[in-house]
Amino acid sequence: MGHRLDDVSGPARLAGPEEGVSQEELALAARNHGMPLEALRYDVTPPGLHYVLTHYDIPYTASSSWQLTLGGRVRRSLLLAIADLKAYPAVTQRVTLECAGNGRALLTPRPVSQPWLVEAVGTAEWTGVPLRMLLAEAGVEPGAVDVVFTGADHGVERGVEQDYQRALPLDVAMGGEPEVLVAYGMNGAPLPPQHGHPVRLVVPGWYGMAHVKWLCDITVSDTPFTGFQQAVAYRLRQGAGDEGEPVTRIAPRALLIPPGFPDFMSRTRVVRPGTVALEGRAWSGHAPVTGVEVSWDAGRSWSAAHLDGGSGLRWAWRPWHLDWTATPGHHVLSARATDAEGHTQPLEQPWNRGGFVNNLVQRVPVLCLDPDDGT
Repeated sequence: MGHRLDDVSGPARLAGPEEGVSQEELALAARNHGMPLEALRYDVTPPGLHYVLTHYDIPYTASSSWQLTLGGRVRRSLLLAIADLKAYPAVTQRVTLECAGNGRALLTPRPVSQPWLVEAVGTAEWTGVPLRMLLAEAGVEPGAVDVVFTGADHGVERGVEQDYQRALPLDVAMGGEPEVLVAYGMNGAPLPPQHGHPVRLVVPGWYGMAHVKWLCDITVSDTPFTGFQQAVAYRLRQGAGDEGEPVTRIAPRALLIPPGFPDFMSRTRVVRPGTVALEGRAWSGHAPVTGVEVSWDAGRSWSAAHLDGGSGLRWAWRPWHLDWTATPGHHVLSARATDAEGHTQPLEQPWNRGGFVNNLVQRVPVLCLDPDDGT
């Protein structure tokens, strides 16, 4: 649904040159949280540390009464309870999710919205039923083009009252690579409320807006879906009136596990002279990550890191590591990933009005102590 109300929030806008983060943005930041970067050490992110983005309220849901409908351009509509979903053969996939707006708060001018830095990411093992299996049982009719997913979260965005809805092209929904899941489990347990309990969509390789939570309806459509979250939000636009390109797959990114220990306010890292083990994670939704480079001189020179793992885990982040010989003084560490299709992270971020797909290389200020200072 999408009813037009008085526009209580106004169109998407940009912050003024001297405008700080507003009380409204702080309220969003309190509700939606990133993953502490030290949690990059976990191969699989504990649910409470995994990033969360909720557009509206977290619905109160009960597994015992939950039903998922599947209809539209199908030969046979389905009505599925949780027990029905669990009767299908279960599939578990390790998948890295990243918010499409990750890094938005670092842009200039800054788009006014959830003020992410670089922590809007996490990796989990999701368990559920392949979407293609449900669509095959329902029998997709000829002429179908999109599959529309509706969540139970309901609210107003830019004056439009709506359920949260997104669509996937039929070939993506029906394809086996990636294997789209109707998921009911996270890290071997039922989904937590903030992660879509009791059922959500998981679309490996796509930004988080596609992974509809609190999934209650799947509709096969013979016309392209033009709902708000598809046609208005999550578009790469330079100007307010541009049609823009849709946001889809995750651009490559590498993040550093913060070395040493932090200053409380600035988060500047403090290390001691000598060998410092630098490590982190890298991922891409386009193609497997094939290389990570690290810089400790603010991007003037780069050294290749060693990539670990990755076998059989196409849709999850890969660990990497490299030793750095730290010398007294101030340094800026950075890491950048490159994937098998040649996509790499930019040193200067292309700008767009929504602040999406911002994979600018991370910059981590580090102070290496001088042992002669006694500081």
